Amino acid sequence: MALHHATSGEVVRLQASDGTRALVKTTSFETVHLVVKAGEAIPPHKVAGAITLYCIDGALAIEIDGAARRMGRGDWLYLDPSVPHALRGDVDSALLLTILFDGANGKTA
Repeated sequence: MALHHATSGEVVRLQASDGTRALVKTTSFETVHLVVKAGEAIPPHKVAGAITLYCIDGALAIEIDGAARRMGRGDWLYLDPSVPHALRGDVDSALLLTILFDGANGKTA
């Protein structure tokens, strides 16, 4: 089954109960509704493109270059390309993740 991505002008309601899902992907960016449950960990990884994380609701820890930082509702974070990071949910949390591509053909910068 093909994954539905939002189309231009489409209103999408985001709810934590929907779980993690891709919202839109173009040649310049991808946006994902990311749900991290309490106690859930996303192990250290890196993304070739720049990313932004916006915490819609909840609270979590993000480790960047070995330093722990806290994010809560309303917090926003930018990471340069290829910066290693890991996440751990303190409580059920919902985030908006955006990955920026180089624009040539959907590849990360």
